[in-house]
Amino acid sequence: MSVINESHRAQLEQGLLAMGVALPGQSVEQLMNFLRVLLKWNKVYNLSAITDPEQMVRLHLLDSLSVLPYLFGERSIDVGTGAGLPGIPLAIARPDMSFTLLDSNSKKTRFIQQASVELGLHNVLPVHDRVESYQPEQKFDTVTARAFTALPDMLTKTRHLLRPGGKLLAMKSKEVDELERDDFQFNGVQSLSIPGLDATRSLVIYTAK
Repeated sequence: MSVINESHRAQLEQGLLAMGVALPGQSVEQLMNFLRVLLKWNKVYNLSAITDPEQMVRLHLLDSLSVLPYLFGERSIDVGTGAGLPGIPLAIARPDMSFTLLDSNSKKTRFIQQASVELGLHNVLPVHDRVESYQPEQKFDTVTARAFTALPDMLTKTRHLLRPGGKLLAMKSKEVDELERDDFQFNGVQSLSIPGLDATRSLVIYTAK
């Protein structure tokens, strides 16, 4: 049976150091507890195909936290969040920001609610809805999306969530060409380096007009 132990915490701390991300010990412990909660619930809810703790540290935690330097403003929404990725790791790392975690799968938003309670996260709001139909009372400064949908579709579906000047951070596993849009300004593509991961990771950044 997979168990989260001190070697995985060391793997996370070394990865954070390599990425230049400094987090207090309490946040590191919360991240490890998130993996424990995810492993426990995964047995019943099948939240993630990744169940090996080393892979979880690399692909769930470090991959999610790679976008940390690019978060903008005070309010962020993670669309198609699934099991809360990258939303929950980012919320742990940035307790000063609020994070809405949006998914159309109710069992995943129920997991996020339970995980937030167990981890003591007061800056996470899970929302069960489709991206295109969700109408927030207040628009967001940042939209994050990981493996959500093709970029043209993502731009169309998320524009109504962003305030003018807000940022869309689209995490992609392959190179992406620039798309010209009337409602977004293309800011560029950042290459993300994930310790222990050879595959290419790209962050496509757009600003809402």
